Amino acid sequence: MKKRMATLIVIVLVTALVLAACSGGGTPADTTTDAAATNDAATDEAAMDDIVAVEESGEGAPAADSGDGFEIVLVAKTEGIAWFDDMRIGVNEFGEDHPDVTVSQIAPEGGDPAKQAQMLEDCIARGVDAICVVPNDPEALIPAIEKARENGIIVVSHEAMALEGTVDWNMEAFNNDDFGALYGENLAQAMGGKGKYIGTVGALTMQTHNQWYNAAVKHITENYPDMELVEEQPREDQIDATVAYNLAQELLKAYPDLGGYLGMTVEAGISMAKLLEETNNTNVSVSCLAMPSASGEYIADGWISSGQCWRPADAGYVTCNIAYKLLKGEEMTEGIDLGKTGYESCTPVGGTIYGNAPLIFTADNIADYNF
Repeated sequence: MKKRMATLIVIVLVTALVLAACSGGGTPADTTTDAAATNDAATDEAAMDDIVAVEESGEGAPAADSGDGFEIVLVAKTEGIAWFDDMRIGVNEFGEDHPDVTVSQIAPEGGDPAKQAQMLEDCIARGVDAICVVPNDPEALIPAIEKARENGIIVVSHEAMALEGTVDWNMEAFNNDDFGALYGENLAQAMGGKGKYIGTVGALTMQTHNQWYNAAVKHITENYPDMELVEEQPREDQIDATVAYNLAQELLKAYPDLGGYLGMTVEAGISMAKLLEETNNTNVSVSCLAMPSASGEYIADGWISSGQCWRPADAGYVTCNIAYKLLKGEEMTEGIDLGKTGYESCTPVGGTIYGNAPLIFTADNIADYNF
């Protein structure tokens, strides 16, 4: 933001001093006092010039307060989980690569949509230049997003195709239907194309999770007739490890002959794998969202058959980069390079920019990843 309040305050103070010196009611006999006042005013003007020069050079102040700086805030889904801890790495890296930008990542505890909406409102009140957001419930954020844009704030979403036309741009790491089909294919391969399976999402309001789940089920239904979905609607784990573990216990108790599990959150895969290991249950194959640092041991040992994701840090970096380019007046054109592997040649379609950055983890390659 381009604030010059400090300079204005200095100008007002110096002006007051000069006026006081000039109208101080002195007589011809007060020549010494007048000269001193004149010298003081000159000194104050010089000091003011020094302050203005420092401010314009950007020294001694945050980049966002400089004449050409921007402030970008990324509002993530939830605080305190590995996925968004890694995303913060990318956000911070973007700030390091762009000294004319102040960036930060914030998120509500527990993935509360209402708290996330309030965080957007707080950003609007502060007058930030751009908001990037990974919504828990896209629909719940529409009023705040519209208000932000009415106030001249750029808004870029990630994992929220439902916000096309509401935000300036939505960013996806890949085609979500294709990513969802990968879940289904990997589970089917692990199950030998037959048996009962079930799935979970973070919440029924989380658009991307449900899009993956629906695409996975569609792929299995169309290609593997001997696989049976035991519950059509996915259960919710609230992106919470304790909830996910308790849910895994509930599912295995309800379906003792279960053969497969689709988990759309990192917590889902880890929790089911942990329970399978604890009970030495080798009958359930798991295809899930995964983070190498959090899920790697279970993948290496075979408790998770297949994990998949995209690098959260790269998604955070790219989302901020889109906002930055828009603030600089750049257009999102076919083949635009957004600065990370898998995003070197992105495709804008409608209101969404697509990369091509899916990652698939198995016991054979999990050791190659360290995030």
